[in-house]
Amino acid sequence: MADATNAAMPVPDTAKKKHRSAEFNALIGLVGIALIFEILGWIFQGQSFLGNLQRLQIMILQVSVIGIIAVGVTQVIITGGIDLSSGSVTAAAAMIAMSFAQVGTYERAVFIDQGWVDLPVIIPLIVGLAVGAFAGLINGALIAYTKIPPFIATLGMMVAARGIAKWWTRGQPISFPTDAFAAIGQGMMPVLILLCIIALFVFLLRFTVYGVHTYAIGSNMDAARMSGINVERHLILVYTIAGLLTGLAGMIIAARGLTAQAGMGLMYELDAIAMAVIGGVSLSGGRGSVVGTFIGMLIFGVILSGFTFLRLDAYYQEMIKGVIIVAAVVADVWRQKRRALAA
Repeated sequence: MADATNAAMPVPDTAKKKHRSAEFNALIGLVGIALIFEILGWIFQGQSFLGNLQRLQIMILQVSVIGIIAVGVTQVIITGGIDLSSGSVTAAAAMIAMSFAQVGTYERAVFIDQGWVDLPVIIPLIVGLAVGAFAGLINGALIAYTKIPPFIATLGMMVAARGIAKWWTRGQPISFPTDAFAAIGQGMMPVLILLCIIALFVFLLRFTVYGVHTYAIGSNMDAARMSGINVERHLILVYTIAGLLTGLAGMIIAARGLTAQAGMGLMYELDAIAMAVIGGVSLSGGRGSVVGTFIGMLIFGVILSGFTFLRLDAYYQEMIKGVIIVAAVVADVWRQKRRALAA
């Protein structure tokens, strides 16, 4: 039996080649889709789709928050799991955290002298991250120790977290006049945060024990356990990180409009999963990369921005988005069949 030290080796070259191949295919798809919208733009709108820098900036901003969630979801999927709770946890984290910052929220303020004052900005930020991480920890613990399918565990969390978001303020939105939170949601800051997160997890997944264990569990959980990997502990860690990133996304969304609502984050989990799968992450586990997910995020953004550019009605956009998600899953199934036949 191999020991844990042997499992802590760098990601094998063959695995890296598969990641690069998936990333290259996704990149080709991105270029192709962008060129299609460029051509359609000249035909139907008489103007360039790619030539408008402001449009491209808005596009990357629109998908940056879901992209942060997608980085965590990517790691979950690589382990062979799924996370359906991201959107609801985003709302719960934002609602609970922002209630600590709202001016005049009597119940959540700190009593000093004879008055009530707001907590420091860092407190609600920490609360939001902690709520997300705690939700992820519950997901991971349920999956690791009760052995229930990730689909069921995270589906339950999706319903429960949305209920908590509504219950926390009885369904009322929370608005706060302070600009202290605005910094992380204004300008290109969400994009900068996303790029830093991507760089961090590219390193972790490719060059550390964390990455080796993540891919090993997704490829063959029993073999990973026999090699000395503490599978249960690692699954909890992966889901907790995914929850933490979801909590961060909630903070950024709230910071954009200085408000939090129980209905925020609807369908974010499906968009995040679609970004990962479009970027080459296999739903069967063991394959994929954060770089591929980033390219999938850009593909998703180009498609949605292109629909808006062509003035396609919103309900048509939703229908086509659903088709894209299904098509991405079907493409993943076909990839798995080809690999099985090649083997």
